[in-house]
Amino acid sequence: MAALMLLVPAAEAQKLKVGVMLPLHDINGDGRRMVEYYRGLLMGCDSLRKTGVDIDVHAWNTFEDINMSSLLSDPAAAKCDVIIGPLYSKQMPELSSFTKKHNIKLFIPFSIEAPQTATNANIMQVYQSPSEQTDLVVSRFVKKFADCHPVFIDCNDSTSKKGPFTKAMRSRLEEEGLDYNLTSLKSPEENFQKAFSRRQTNVVILNTARSPELNVAFAKLNGLTTHYPDVKIIMFGYTEWLMYTKHQLDNFYRFNTYIPSTFFYNPLTTLTSRIEQKYRWNFHQDMQLALPRFAITGFDHAMFLLKGMCKHGKKFNGAEGSSDYVPAQTPLRFERNGNGGWKNRQVLFVHYMPEHRVETIKY
Repeated sequence: MAALMLLVPAAEAQKLKVGVMLPLHDINGDGRRMVEYYRGLLMGCDSLRKTGVDIDVHAWNTFEDINMSSLLSDPAAAKCDVIIGPLYSKQMPELSSFTKKHNIKLFIPFSIEAPQTATNANIMQVYQSPSEQTDLVVSRFVKKFADCHPVFIDCNDSTSKKGPFTKAMRSRLEEEGLDYNLTSLKSPEENFQKAFSRRQTNVVILNTARSPELNVAFAKLNGLTTHYPDVKIIMFGYTEWLMYTKHQLDNFYRFNTYIPSTFFYNPLTTLTSRIEQKYRWNFHQDMQLALPRFAITGFDHAMFLLKGMCKHGKKFNGAEGSSDYVPAQTPLRFERNGNGGWKNRQVLFVHYMPEHRVETIKY
C-alpha cells in the first residue's frame, strides 16, 4: 500500500484530535453516503498514521433532528483540533459558535448554506451555493475562451434548471463586449448554420444538461460539420455530462469537449485503483456508483486537511501552495471570505481532447 502513503518528516508529526459530525447510519441515502465518506476519511487517517502521525478520531452520528446542544456537551467535542461536518445546514449556527468559542477548525465537506463562514475565521467550506459556483465557472470560461465565438443553443427543455447559468454567461459576455449568437435545435439547417462563425472557433453552450437533448445536439452538430467542414466547434457542458461519458465519449472527443466540475473520477489512475482496492479489502464491498465517489472524497479531504494541519497547525487554511497533496479525485484551493473563514474556489475543466486524451485544467 505504499502508493497511499505520503512521508511526513518526523519534526512535523504531531497528535491530531479529529471530530466527525455527520449522519452515520443505514436509515436513508444521506446516512449511507456519509458512512462511505467517513470510511474514506478513516482510510486517509490510516495512511497518515503509517507516516508517524498520531490521529485520534471521535465520531458522532448527527442525524437530521439531533439536539446539537446535547451533542456538543460531550467533553470530547471541546478537545477536538478539527471537526468535520455538518451535513445539514440547520446544525451550522450552534456548531459554528461552538468551534469559534473553543478555537476548533470546522471543515464543512458538503453543506452549501453556511453564512457563518463570513464571520468565523475557523471555517473551511468546500462547496459553494449554485450562484457562487456559476460565477466561478463563468469567470473561468470568459478568460479561457476569450478568442472564441460563443453559440447558445436553445434545447426547448421546459424542465431545465440551467437558465440562471446561461443568463449569467450571456450577461458577462455582454459586459466584456464579446459577441455571441443564439440558435435552437428546432431551427432549420440553413438558419442553424448561420449562428456559427467561419473565422473563429465556436464554443457551444446548451441550455440544458439532459441526455436526450444532448443526443439531438450532437446529431445536429455532426450534420453541420459534415456539410460545413470549415466550422470549428468546442462543446462546453455541465458537470452532469460526466455521467454520460460511457455513451458519449466519442462525441466528447470529436467536439473537443470541456466540462466544468469540482471533481474528476478517473478509475484508471494508480491512486484511485489503490483506494478502491483497499476499500474492498477493508469493508468487503464496492463503493456506491455515485459521482463523485464519496469514499474517495473522504480520503482526499483527510489527506489534504490533516496533512496540512500536521505542517501548519490550526493556521492551515488550504490556500494555494499550502498543501502538497495531489488528490485522487477532489482538488481543493481555498480563498479568504472577507474577514471570515475560507471557501474552496477550485474549479476544474475536464477536457476531452480530439486525440482521445483527457486532461484536467485547474483554475
